[in-house]
Amino acid sequence: MADEIREHERIPRRPAPEFTEVGSFGEALRTHGLFGTAVDDRNQYGPVGMMVLLFIVAAITSLGLLVLRSS
Repeated sequence: MADEIREHERIPRRPAPEFTEVGSFGEALRTHGLFGTAVDDRNQYGPVGMMVLLFIVAAITSLGLLVLRSS
């Protein structure tokens, strides 16, 4: 199915990446780590991991801006 071109599709589909089902988000973090879960999408909690990663980056950015503002 990965190499088959369906009607109205010009670009063939690529094969699905390796995917592992886990029981919870905590188990996903223990098994694959935050970057493996969020960026590499190794389990079903990839979108949740990306939101957590976004929150961490936003918190660090806001703290940096507060430090710069108070200087």
